[in-house]
Amino acid sequence: MEFVMSLDTARRVLRIEAQAIQDVLARLDTTFEKAVDLLFACRGRVVVTGMGKSGLVARKISATFSSTGTPSFFLHPAEALHGDLGMLARGDALVAVSYGGETEEIIALLEALKRLEIPLVTLTGKIHSTLAGASDIALDVSVQEEACSLNLAPTASTTVAMAVGDALAVSLLEHRGFRPDDFAALHPAGRLGRKLLRVEHKMHAGNALPRVLPETPMPDVIHEMSRKGLGMTTVLDPDGRLAGIITDGDLRRLMEKQGGKTLEMNAGACMTRSAQTIGAHVLASEALNLMEKRKITSIVVVDKAQGVLGVVHLHDLWTLELI
Repeated sequence: MEFVMSLDTARRVLRIEAQAIQDVLARLDTTFEKAVDLLFACRGRVVVTGMGKSGLVARKISATFSSTGTPSFFLHPAEALHGDLGMLARGDALVAVSYGGETEEIIALLEALKRLEIPLVTLTGKIHSTLAGASDIALDVSVQEEACSLNLAPTASTTVAMAVGDALAVSLLEHRGFRPDDFAALHPAGRLGRKLLRVEHKMHAGNALPRVLPETPMPDVIHEMSRKGLGMTTVLDPDGRLAGIITDGDLRRLMEKQGGKTLEMNAGACMTRSAQTIGAHVLASEALNLMEKRKITSIVVVDKAQGVLGVVHLHDLWTLELI
Protein backbone atom coordinates (compact mmCIF):
# COMPACT_ATOMS: atom_id res chain seq x y z
CA MET A 1 0.00 0.00 0.00
CA GLU A 2 2.81 2.40 0.89
CA PHE A 3 4.50 1.59 -2.42
CA VAL A 4 1.35 2.51 -4.37
CA MET A 5 1.04 5.77 -2.43
CA SER A 6 4.68 6.62 -3.18
CA LEU A 7 4.08 6.06 -6.88
CA ASP A 8 0.98 8.26 -6.77
CA THR A 9 2.98 10.98 -5.05
CA ALA A 10 5.79 10.73 -7.59
CA ARG A 11 3.35 10.98 -10.50
CA ARG A 12 1.64 13.98 -8.93
CA VAL A 13 4.97 15.78 -8.35
CA LEU A 14 6.12 15.16 -11.91
CA ARG A 15 2.78 16.27 -13.37
CA ILE A 16 2.87 19.51 -11.40
CA GLU A 17 6.45 20.29 -12.36
CA ALA A 18 5.88 19.39 -16.02
CA GLN A 19 2.80 21.63 -16.09
CA ALA A 20 4.78 24.46 -14.49
CA ILE A 21 7.31 24.30 -17.32
CA GLN A 22 4.50 24.19 -19.89
CA ASP A 23 3.00 27.31 -18.28
CA VAL A 24 6.25 29.27 -18.44
CA LEU A 25 6.68 28.13 -22.04
CA ALA A 26 3.28 29.62 -22.90
CA ARG A 27 4.28 32.94 -21.28
CA LEU A 28 7.60 33.21 -23.09
CA ASP A 29 7.82 36.40 -25.15
CA THR A 30 10.26 38.99 -26.45
CA THR A 31 11.32 39.79 -22.90
CA PHE A 32 13.33 36.60 -22.96
CA GLU A 33 15.01 37.66 -26.22
CA LYS A 34 15.93 40.99 -24.64
CA ALA A 35 17.49 39.15 -21.70
CA VAL A 36 19.59 37.03 -24.07
CA ASP A 37 20.69 40.14 -26.00
CA LEU A 38 21.65 41.90 -22.77
CA LEU A 39 23.74 38.95 -21.54
CA PHE A 40 25.30 38.40 -24.96
CA ALA A 41 26.43 42.04 -25.01
CA CYS A 42 28.12 41.63 -21.60
CA ARG A 43 31.84 42.37 -21.95
CA GLY A 44 32.72 40.89 -18.58
CA ARG A 45 31.28 37.95 -16.64
CA VAL A 46 27.67 36.97 -16.16
CA VAL A 47 27.44 36.81 -12.37
CA VAL A 48 24.56 34.77 -10.93
CA THR A 49 23.24 35.21 -7.39
CA GLY A 50 20.53 33.84 -5.13
CA MET A 51 19.84 32.85 -1.52
CA GLY A 52 18.78 29.50 -0.10
CA LYS A 53 17.27 27.10 -2.64
CA SER A 54 17.39 29.88 -5.22
CA GLY A 55 21.11 30.12 -4.50
CA LEU A 56 21.54 26.45 -5.37
CA VAL A 57 19.66 27.04 -8.62
CA ALA A 58 21.85 30.08 -9.29
CA ARG A 59 25.01 28.01 -8.80
CA LYS A 60 23.79 25.49 -11.36
CA ILE A 61 22.83 28.20 -13.87
CA SER A 62 26.26 29.81 -13.48
CA ALA A 63 27.99 26.46 -13.99
CA THR A 64 25.96 25.87 -17.16
CA PHE A 65 26.87 29.33 -18.46
CA SER A 66 30.56 28.66 -17.87
CA SER A 67 30.54 25.24 -19.53
CA THR A 68 28.79 26.55 -22.64
CA GLY A 69 30.98 29.53 -23.45
CA THR A 70 29.60 32.33 -21.24
CA PRO A 71 32.16 33.33 -18.56
CA SER A 72 30.31 33.21 -15.25
CA PHE A 73 30.61 32.73 -11.50
CA PHE A 74 28.23 32.46 -8.55
CA LEU A 75 28.16 35.32 -6.04
CA HIS A 76 26.62 34.65 -2.63
CA PRO A 77 24.65 37.84 -1.89
CA ALA A 78 25.27 37.73 1.86
CA GLU A 79 29.02 37.22 1.35
CA ALA A 80 28.98 40.06 -1.17
CA LEU A 81 27.83 42.39 1.60
CA HIS A 82 30.80 41.32 3.70
CA GLY A 83 33.66 41.80 1.27
CA ASP A 84 32.91 39.78 -1.85
CA LEU A 85 31.32 42.77 -3.56
CA GLY A 86 34.79 43.43 -4.96
CA MET A 87 34.27 40.44 -7.25
CA LEU A 88 31.91 42.60 -9.33
CA ALA A 89 33.36 44.92 -11.95
CA ARG A 90 32.15 47.29 -14.64
CA GLY A 91 31.26 45.34 -17.75
CA ASP A 92 29.71 42.47 -15.78
CA ALA A 93 26.03 41.57 -15.81
CA LEU A 94 24.08 40.12 -12.88
CA VAL A 95 21.40 37.45 -13.01
CA ALA A 96 19.42 37.22 -9.76
CA VAL A 97 17.22 34.26 -8.86
CA SER A 98 14.56 35.22 -6.30
CA TYR A 99 11.09 33.73 -6.46
CA GLY A 100 9.55 36.27 -4.10
CA GLY A 101 11.60 39.14 -5.51
CA GLU A 102 12.14 40.58 -2.03
CA THR A 103 15.40 38.87 -1.00
CA GLU A 104 16.95 41.46 1.33
CA GLU A 105 20.55 40.47 0.61
CA ILE A 106 20.06 40.96 -3.14
CA ILE A 107 18.12 44.20 -2.71
CA ALA A 108 21.07 45.48 -0.66
CA LEU A 109 23.26 45.01 -3.74
CA LEU A 110 21.17 47.31 -5.95
CA GLU A 111 23.07 50.48 -5.01
CA ALA A 112 26.40 48.90 -5.94
CA LEU A 113 24.97 47.60 -9.21
CA LYS A 114 23.77 51.07 -10.12
CA ARG A 115 27.14 52.60 -9.17
CA LEU A 116 29.04 50.10 -11.33
CA GLU A 117 26.45 50.32 -14.13
CA ILE A 118 25.90 46.55 -13.99
CA PRO A 119 22.67 45.50 -15.70
CA LEU A 120 20.34 43.22 -13.77
CA VAL A 121 18.23 40.33 -15.06
CA THR A 122 15.95 38.77 -12.45
CA LEU A 123 14.21 35.41 -12.54
CA THR A 124 11.23 35.87 -10.23
CA GLY A 125 7.77 34.54 -9.53
CA LYS A 126 6.55 37.99 -8.47
CA ILE A 127 6.76 40.26 -11.48
CA HIS A 128 5.68 43.32 -9.42
CA SER A 129 8.24 42.79 -6.65
CA THR A 130 11.02 45.15 -5.59
CA LEU A 131 13.70 43.23 -7.49
CA ALA A 132 11.58 42.96 -10.63
CA GLY A 133 10.99 46.71 -10.56
CA ALA A 134 14.69 47.44 -10.13
CA SER A 135 15.74 45.07 -12.91
CA ASP A 136 16.59 45.95 -16.47
CA ILE A 137 14.72 42.77 -17.41
CA ALA A 138 12.51 40.57 -15.22
CA LEU A 139 11.63 37.08 -16.38
CA ASP A 140 8.41 35.61 -15.01
CA VAL A 141 9.09 32.14 -13.56
CA SER A 142 5.94 31.95 -11.45
CA VAL A 143 4.12 28.68 -10.79
CA GLN A 144 0.51 27.98 -9.86
CA GLU A 145 1.54 25.62 -7.09
CA GLU A 146 4.55 23.90 -5.61
CA ALA A 147 4.83 20.14 -6.00
CA CYS A 148 5.26 19.88 -2.24
CA SER A 149 2.04 18.46 -0.71
CA LEU A 150 2.10 21.38 1.75
CA ASN A 151 2.61 23.84 -1.13
CA LEU A 152 5.54 25.27 0.82
CA ALA A 153 8.89 23.71 -0.16
CA PRO A 154 10.41 25.17 -3.34
CA THR A 155 9.94 22.39 -5.88
CA ALA A 156 8.08 23.37 -9.04
CA SER A 157 9.40 26.92 -8.70
CA THR A 158 13.04 25.82 -8.57
CA THR A 159 12.48 23.46 -11.50
CA VAL A 160 11.10 26.30 -13.62
CA ALA A 161 13.88 28.72 -12.62
CA MET A 162 16.52 26.13 -13.52
CA ALA A 163 14.82 25.37 -16.84
CA VAL A 164 14.70 29.07 -17.77
CA GLY A 165 18.37 29.36 -16.77
CA ASP A 166 19.15 26.46 -19.12
CA ALA A 167 17.19 28.21 -21.87
CA LEU A 168 19.28 31.35 -21.38
CA ALA A 169 22.53 29.38 -21.46
CA VAL A 170 21.65 27.43 -24.60
CA SER A 171 20.40 30.58 -26.36
CA LEU A 172 23.72 32.27 -25.56
CA LEU A 173 25.57 29.16 -26.73
CA GLU A 174 23.87 29.44 -30.12
CA HIS A 175 24.43 33.20 -30.31
CA ARG A 176 28.16 32.61 -29.78
CA GLY A 177 28.34 29.86 -32.39
CA PHE A 178 29.66 27.53 -29.70
CA ARG A 179 30.79 24.25 -31.33
CA PRO A 180 31.61 20.74 -30.13
CA ASP A 181 35.31 21.67 -30.34
CA ASP A 182 34.72 24.54 -27.93
CA PHE A 183 32.79 22.27 -25.58
CA ALA A 184 35.58 19.71 -25.65
CA ALA A 185 38.13 22.41 -24.81
CA LEU A 186 36.15 23.27 -21.67
CA HIS A 187 35.60 19.60 -20.75
CA PRO A 188 38.98 17.91 -21.32
CA ALA A 189 38.36 15.32 -18.60
CA GLY A 190 35.46 12.98 -18.13
CA ARG A 191 33.31 11.09 -20.59
CA LEU A 192 31.87 14.14 -22.36
CA GLY A 193 35.26 15.61 -23.18
CA ARG A 194 36.65 12.28 -24.32
CA LYS A 195 33.70 11.69 -26.62
CA LEU A 196 34.39 15.02 -28.33
CA LEU A 197 38.09 14.38 -28.94
CA ARG A 198 39.21 14.50 -32.56
CA VAL A 199 41.31 11.90 -34.34
CA GLU A 200 44.23 14.34 -34.43
CA HIS A 201 44.41 14.20 -30.62
CA LYS A 202 44.90 10.42 -30.54
CA MET A 203 46.84 9.60 -33.70
CA HIS A 204 50.45 8.42 -33.84
CA ALA A 205 52.37 11.08 -35.75
CA GLY A 206 55.92 12.26 -36.31
CA ASN A 207 58.51 9.69 -35.20
CA ALA A 208 55.74 7.44 -33.86
CA LEU A 209 54.27 7.02 -37.35
CA PRO A 210 55.31 3.76 -39.04
CA ARG A 211 56.34 4.57 -42.61
CA VAL A 212 58.42 3.07 -45.40
CA LEU A 213 58.97 3.76 -49.09
CA PRO A 214 57.74 1.44 -51.89
CA GLU A 215 61.33 0.33 -52.55
CA THR A 216 62.02 -0.53 -48.90
CA PRO A 217 63.13 -4.22 -48.58
CA MET A 218 60.71 -6.38 -46.63
CA PRO A 219 63.16 -7.15 -43.78
CA ASP A 220 63.33 -3.40 -43.14
CA VAL A 221 59.54 -3.16 -43.41
CA ILE A 222 59.13 -5.84 -40.75
CA HIS A 223 61.65 -4.05 -38.53
CA GLU A 224 59.69 -0.77 -38.86
CA MET A 225 56.41 -2.50 -38.01
CA SER A 226 57.96 -4.16 -34.98
CA ARG A 227 59.67 -0.96 -33.80
CA LYS A 228 56.51 1.20 -33.98
CA GLY A 229 54.27 -1.46 -32.44
CA LEU A 230 51.05 -0.77 -34.32
CA GLY A 231 50.89 -4.00 -36.28
CA MET A 232 51.14 -2.12 -39.58
CA THR A 233 53.06 0.45 -41.55
CA THR A 234 52.17 3.07 -44.11
CA VAL A 235 53.87 3.06 -47.48
CA LEU A 236 54.52 6.59 -48.72
CA ASP A 237 55.47 7.92 -52.09
CA PRO A 238 58.38 10.42 -52.30
CA ASP A 239 55.96 13.32 -51.74
CA GLY A 240 54.65 11.87 -48.50
CA ARG A 241 51.32 10.79 -49.96
CA LEU A 242 49.78 7.46 -49.10
CA ALA A 243 50.65 4.72 -51.60
CA GLY A 244 49.39 1.81 -49.48
CA ILE A 245 49.72 -0.05 -46.20
CA ILE A 246 51.14 -3.35 -44.98
CA THR A 247 49.61 -5.06 -41.93
CA ASP A 248 50.49 -8.09 -39.83
CA GLY A 249 47.65 -9.88 -41.61
CA ASP A 250 49.12 -9.02 -45.01
CA LEU A 251 52.46 -10.47 -43.91
CA ARG A 252 50.91 -13.73 -42.72
CA ARG A 253 49.03 -14.19 -45.96
CA LEU A 254 52.14 -13.42 -48.01
CA MET A 255 54.26 -15.86 -46.02
CA GLU A 256 51.62 -18.58 -46.53
CA LYS A 257 51.60 -17.92 -50.27
CA GLN A 258 55.20 -16.93 -51.03
CA GLY A 259 57.12 -18.50 -48.16
CA GLY A 260 60.68 -17.25 -47.80
CA LYS A 261 60.43 -15.32 -51.08
CA THR A 262 58.49 -12.64 -49.19
CA LEU A 263 61.73 -11.43 -47.61
CA GLU A 264 63.18 -10.88 -51.09
CA MET A 265 60.38 -8.51 -52.07
CA ASN A 266 59.94 -4.80 -51.38
CA ALA A 267 57.10 -2.83 -49.77
CA GLY A 268 55.60 -1.74 -53.10
CA ALA A 269 55.10 -5.34 -54.17
CA CYS A 270 53.49 -6.38 -50.88
CA MET A 271 51.34 -3.41 -49.91
CA THR A 272 47.57 -3.06 -50.02
CA ARG A 273 46.72 -0.01 -52.09
CA SER A 274 43.12 0.51 -50.97
CA ALA A 275 43.81 1.58 -47.38
CA GLN A 276 41.08 2.98 -45.16
CA THR A 277 41.70 6.68 -44.43
CA ILE A 278 40.11 9.37 -42.30
CA GLY A 279 40.47 13.12 -41.75
CA ALA A 280 42.26 14.56 -38.73
CA HIS A 281 39.24 16.55 -37.54
CA VAL A 282 36.81 13.65 -37.47
CA LEU A 283 35.51 12.70 -34.01
CA ALA A 284 37.46 9.88 -32.41
CA SER A 285 34.15 8.13 -31.75
CA GLU A 286 33.44 8.07 -35.49
CA ALA A 287 36.85 6.53 -36.13
CA LEU A 288 36.12 3.85 -33.53
CA ASN A 289 32.76 3.06 -35.11
CA LEU A 290 34.36 2.81 -38.55
CA MET A 291 37.08 0.42 -37.33
CA GLU A 292 34.55 -1.82 -35.62
CA LYS A 293 32.32 -1.80 -38.69
CA ARG A 294 35.21 -2.64 -41.07
CA LYS A 295 36.83 -5.03 -38.54
CA ILE A 296 40.19 -3.29 -38.80
CA THR A 297 42.58 -2.12 -36.09
CA SER A 298 44.16 0.97 -37.68
CA ILE A 299 43.16 3.87 -39.91
CA VAL A 300 45.55 6.18 -41.71
CA VAL A 301 44.94 9.88 -41.07
CA VAL A 302 45.40 12.00 -44.21
CA ASP A 303 44.90 15.55 -45.40
CA LYS A 304 42.93 16.57 -48.48
CA ALA A 305 45.90 15.85 -50.76
CA GLN A 306 46.29 12.34 -49.30
CA GLY A 307 49.36 13.44 -47.39
CA VAL A 308 49.81 11.15 -44.40
CA LEU A 309 49.46 12.88 -41.02
CA GLY A 310 49.39 9.89 -38.72
CA VAL A 311 47.77 6.58 -37.78
CA VAL A 312 45.06 6.01 -35.19
CA HIS A 313 44.85 2.55 -33.58
CA LEU A 314 41.83 0.79 -32.13
CA HIS A 315 43.47 0.44 -28.70
CA ASP A 316 43.96 4.21 -28.50
CA LEU A 317 40.23 4.70 -28.79
CA TRP A 318 39.22 1.93 -26.40
CA THR A 319 41.08 3.81 -23.69
CA LEU A 320 38.65 6.73 -24.21
CA GLU A 321 35.78 4.60 -22.86
CA LEU A 322 33.80 5.43 -25.96
CA ILE A 323 32.37 1.95 -26.36
